[in-house]
Amino acid sequence: MGPSVWAVPAAEPEGRMDSAKSVSTLRWPKAGRRPSQPSTTVKDWLAQALAQITDIQINETAEGIELVLVATNADLAEVSTTRSSDSLIITIDNAQLVENTLQANPAEGMDEITLQSLDNNRVQLTLVTTAETAQVSTKPDGLTVLVNTVAEQPTDSAPAREPAASAEEDELEIVVTAEKTPENVQNVPLSLTVLTEKEIEDADITSFEDIAENTPNFSLFSGDGANSPFYSIRGLGNSNFLSRDAVAFYIDDVPYDRIGFITTDLPDIAQVEVLRGPQSTLYGRNSLSGVVNIKTRQPTNEVEVNGTASYGNFDAVNLRAGVSGPLVKDELFFRLSGNFLSRDGYINNTFLDNDVDEQRNLNGRAKLLWTPADEWEISLNASIEDLDSGTNLVVIDDFNPANAFEIESDVNNSFKRNTNTQALKIAYTHPQFRATSITSRRFSKSQQRSDADGSPLNLIVNTNDFAATVWSQEIRFQSPEEAETLEWLVGGYFESSQFSNQNDGFTFGADAGAVGFPVGTNLRSGELDETILAAFAQVSYRPAPPLTLTAGLRFESFNSTLQNLDTVFTPPGGPSFTTFSARDVQQDTDILLPRLVAEYRFNPDLMIYGSVTRGYRPGGVNFRGDATTLTFNAEKSWNYEIGLKSSWLDDRLKVNLALFHNDVNDYQVLVTDNLAVGRIDNAEVNITGGELELRATPMDGLDIIAGLGISDAKFTEFGNFDGNRVPFAPSFTYNVALQYRAPMGLFARIALQGLGTTNFTEDNTLKQNPYATVNLRLGYEFDQTGIYVFANNIFDTGYFAQGFDFAPIGFLVTPGAPATFGVQVTTRF
Repeated sequence: MGPSVWAVPAAEPEGRMDSAKSVSTLRWPKAGRRPSQPSTTVKDWLAQALAQITDIQINETAEGIELVLVATNADLAEVSTTRSSDSLIITIDNAQLVENTLQANPAEGMDEITLQSLDNNRVQLTLVTTAETAQVSTKPDGLTVLVNTVAEQPTDSAPAREPAASAEEDELEIVVTAEKTPENVQNVPLSLTVLTEKEIEDADITSFEDIAENTPNFSLFSGDGANSPFYSIRGLGNSNFLSRDAVAFYIDDVPYDRIGFITTDLPDIAQVEVLRGPQSTLYGRNSLSGVVNIKTRQPTNEVEVNGTASYGNFDAVNLRAGVSGPLVKDELFFRLSGNFLSRDGYINNTFLDNDVDEQRNLNGRAKLLWTPADEWEISLNASIEDLDSGTNLVVIDDFNPANAFEIESDVNNSFKRNTNTQALKIAYTHPQFRATSITSRRFSKSQQRSDADGSPLNLIVNTNDFAATVWSQEIRFQSPEEAETLEWLVGGYFESSQFSNQNDGFTFGADAGAVGFPVGTNLRSGELDETILAAFAQVSYRPAPPLTLTAGLRFESFNSTLQNLDTVFTPPGGPSFTTFSARDVQQDTDILLPRLVAEYRFNPDLMIYGSVTRGYRPGGVNFRGDATTLTFNAEKSWNYEIGLKSSWLDDRLKVNLALFHNDVNDYQVLVTDNLAVGRIDNAEVNITGGELELRATPMDGLDIIAGLGISDAKFTEFGNFDGNRVPFAPSFTYNVALQYRAPMGLFARIALQGLGTTNFTEDNTLKQNPYATVNLRLGYEFDQTGIYVFANNIFDTGYFAQGFDFAPIGFLVTPGAPATFGVQVTTRF
């Protein structure tokens, strides 16, 4: 038979370490299985569609035993491995035995070897052995099973922690849970960026801004500040910060909301998955433009300690540490982690002779993991944060980044944030299904005080105190991991949030009257309650090995109720009087959100897909509005996407491409009117773009990582702004990293990150032109320790992260972080 597109070397099996038990399950990527060759007769079809196993051969190796299953068409076999109490069981699909049963004489470290036929063209290899894992590979003339019977047995192993992979293995196989089941990242039919634990450590990624800089079409505009950042994925973000976030952010399955959290520090990260495009049929919280899913390190069954300390210019100190181990061996485990960050400000206030944007942040995280039985996994997570900093949102006269690092102000700007989070996750695995329950509570409180006029005069001070408590409950039932032809998931989600704002507004000082403002305080206070009820489901069916069809649907009911809102003006000496008041204002939305996906795999290394997905961000009540601007409509979209995922040169090169078009109806636009947030308008928007990602390992130790995102986001119906670009939607993003790790311990990494033109206002009069920054990291690594020097924005590129026309005062801006450098030491034992 002649060659075909399926006549390629066998793909590497996926490896997954169960969090509760140290058993590796080796399986072929579901979407990458090879279909049988075309046939013309029943006899041809039988010969082509099944591997014919004729014999077992046993060879002893230095590590244990090599079993060779002699077969024809062996590369058509599909292999999965499980572990019973005393045996390794290897199930081989698409296979037949020439005889019903084959037995081989036991070898050292193995008590029994049996190969037998099962129903539905399956063969089962049973190895009675204490070995925990097996490696299976295929060639056209047979299957090879390597069993390590010499290695130390896992009586005191670390079931909760996956063994560290080599650098090459880590690049060859990245397992994600983007679609709520472990699978190879190359098999997920959507635009997805994954940052592995190795890459996170190598690039020193410890914040959402670091994540964005390494992700195409994900931008975060904070200037390394702690207050009021903006972000966007594919041109959609939180420029309307009075509504729910367009992106669903998760940290250890806990949904995070409101803009204040996004500048939190992120120690102890294990993996980051950034999904682009609407996500509504797999996650509890619906998202309009994407999901950022962060997983921190799990507890371990052996004592483990890790720590990092760095010091740099601006007197920057960053300390991170974690400790993990068993409380009850093989059953109950813990992990504690946290960090402390302190630095001087980048912006100097020459009038008060102090820094404007200094930072001090302390946070911690605790985890308990209990595995009372093989099928149960119960985890309890908690985290806290205490942040006390200045603000880097300042007023200047000239729209030039060089002028933003030195101001004259009569106010000590401050921003404080306190948060605490608790979450209980219960997971149960049954041979026929998996069930997961996630219950979480998150409290956050922030206080901000800043000079709104940017001068030494006693003119205008802006203040706000926000507090929010969010309860959520998610329940999922889904097919087992071994499901092949049909995979399914059904779930439900409930969320209740209480949001309050106090002292939200402006204080006009004694000098304000000279420029036309009334002297006194004009402050709002209010309470806003929101409730979400949702049900969602998704089914994937594989009618033929290369083709998978997926359909999903979500129903969501959203209620936003403004319990009360009062705006009060108090002149010097009083009395106070209410200028606006509202009670019991509601906005409700019910919606159905479908998702359709088709994927086709030409061979194990090449897959294309296409999808149509409905996106949605609910309407709501504007807690900064007035009688005519209290409510706003829901934002809805249709997202069309096609993509390609490919691996080349034995997985040394991976190239992924996605193209999308997004029609957005009732896009929510936050409109400012001088010093007041006046209203939220709705507009029509079209967004077209794509993402290209490349990962290459041209030689051992050398890694190349590159990403390009393009987003053409424009208003199509918005009055005088038709044809203008959407604010905070860069025309393009790119990231390139070159990294080399030498065998003798030397390490070097250089990264280039850039953004295209970014408009800050709907009229496109204020914008940041394209710019790029370069980061460098050099080090020496030995044993479990590394010593590094680093420099970020080494050419001290000046740019604005935010900019607003604050007439008649000036321009309200956030400058980008200047050049920073320092030294870092990291270790683990």
